[in-house]
Amino acid sequence: MINARKFRRKIALAIWRTQRHAADERGAAIIETALSLMVFLSFLFGIMEAGFALYTYNDLCEASREGARYAIVRGATWGTACASYTSSDCTASPTQIQSYVQSIGFTGITVSTPVYTAFANGSTCPATGPCNSWGNQVAITVTYNFPMTIPFIPTQTLALSSTSAMIIAQ
Repeated sequence: MINARKFRRKIALAIWRTQRHAADERGAAIIETALSLMVFLSFLFGIMEAGFALYTYNDLCEASREGARYAIVRGATWGTACASYTSSDCTASPTQIQSYVQSIGFTGITVSTPVYTAFANGSTCPATGPCNSWGNQVAITVTYNFPMTIPFIPTQTLALSSTSAMIIAQ
């Protein structure tokens, strides 16, 4: 009987200590949930922002390709394609190329001046004026500053850039 009494007393003491210890941790679950939710939401919104950045980069690539295509179609002043047009109508100036790329509808982009270079086919650039004749290369660079906004993390700006180069074929 003595052992049973001691045993019940030890059990009662253990229950009392557990209840007292549990009372001290009241509200800890709320703090743990809040901290876990902060980390989870930052991770979730970070993935979403990375997706938006990738989408924006795809738009930049498309804008630079469109600008390069516009430049190569209107770059050369040779052949029968320009026989009925004046020289100024047949050749696109760097300003016209920049305004065309900005008018496509990709807001906030910056278009650098097109760069004409002689390509490896042996063509040469004229001493005066751009190298916009058949067989030469034109490169268009488009840039955009993407604002990365992730909750609980300071806003940062990601500089995105895309360059497309094409050869003037006609």
